[in-house]
Amino acid sequence: MIYSDEMETMPREALEALQLKRLQNMVERVYNLVPFYKKQLNEQNVKPEDIKSLDDLKRLPFTSKQDLRDNYPFGMFTLPMEHIVRVHASSGTTGKPTVVGYSRRDIEVWSELMARSFAAAGVGRGDIIQNAYGYGLFTGGLGAHYGGEKLGATVIPISGGNTKKQIMIMNDFKSTVLTATPSYTLYLSEAIKDMNLDKTDLHLKVGILGAEPWSEEMRKAIEDKLDIDAIDIYGLSEIMGPGVAIECKEAKHGLHIWEDAFIPEIIDPETGDVLEDGEEGELVITTIAKDAMPLIRYRTRDITRIIKDPCVCGRTHRRIERIKGRSDDMLIIRGVNIFPSQIESLLMETEGVEPHYQIIVDRVDNLDTLEVRVEVSEKVFSDEIKQLQNLQRSIEKDVKDLYGINVKVSLAEPKSLERFEGKAKRVIDNRRL
Repeated sequence: MIYSDEMETMPREALEALQLKRLQNMVERVYNLVPFYKKQLNEQNVKPEDIKSLDDLKRLPFTSKQDLRDNYPFGMFTLPMEHIVRVHASSGTTGKPTVVGYSRRDIEVWSELMARSFAAAGVGRGDIIQNAYGYGLFTGGLGAHYGGEKLGATVIPISGGNTKKQIMIMNDFKSTVLTATPSYTLYLSEAIKDMNLDKTDLHLKVGILGAEPWSEEMRKAIEDKLDIDAIDIYGLSEIMGPGVAIECKEAKHGLHIWEDAFIPEIIDPETGDVLEDGEEGELVITTIAKDAMPLIRYRTRDITRIIKDPCVCGRTHRRIERIKGRSDDMLIIRGVNIFPSQIESLLMETEGVEPHYQIIVDRVDNLDTLEVRVEVSEKVFSDEIKQLQNLQRSIEKDVKDLYGINVKVSLAEPKSLERFEGKAKRVIDNRRL
């Protein structure tokens, strides 16, 4: 289902012409209105009139999260505060939060992109969206809320947590769509079972899940436990919020990034060099449809690649592959690059374990150690010790085969690892790096 046929199926030549026009206008605006960008562009010896093609984008400077913190709170805004109708901010787990401002037009554009995203997932009028993303400074709740209303669906603004009430509302209101993190969705599926409800008692048909990296294997687990289509959505508060990119229901292979609003690039995270479509690297996004706080070449730190091949759904906007992990979340253990999502995929393919795990990294006698704690199923937990030992050794061997390093696997009893109502904290790094 396509929300805006004119925009979503625009020929590539016309789409790229639109991108260039919007890029040129945006660069001129930030050069004249944001002292930070004027200084950066001058240092690069680039003026707005030098942007004559999309290829000139690579001449522009990168923007980092630290740049946003350095200009806290409103130094990146292009509009005076009387034209800012909303402010969001990241959680700010280290240092000051990153602040994002929105004009009234920004909210309208965001709502439109989220409505497109819902439609791509197969959602329409008559659907009841149970919005379990958090409301507040986090962009997830309000982003999904406004998009659902723009689409004409019914939105239940229940926010995250309060799991028993979530399930009661889901059952009584006959919710057809769930928006949540993948980890919380798994937790909900367990709680539904504990409340002696069956997935067939519910009316859910689709889960639009994001805010954290998750694997194809976790998708399969969610779809099996809830009998729904699990659709991956991508966004980040600095760029807009949710709705930057989403999988389409037809393919569920790669996330269409709305290229009339964002220009994606893939770079080598070490050198900053732009990579060809199909090569894996760090996603960089330039916003070309934002009023209050446009960003030039923002380094997301998310690892993916661009899929250039046409999609069966008919949309012409290119796709990004499912986010593999983050360049700054990547674990380097004894010189080996390890992404938690790869370990998750391995675990999800292992019979007898549940999709709940923790990765603990430590340093003992100047040597990095890796431990994986994973829950086993009720059936396996009740088996004899020998069976558990065999499972433990099998996982240890699989991880060693994957990375070439030794790992300690600890099997945990069912429902013993922490559950998360928001983003899951899978990695505990106890090293002092």
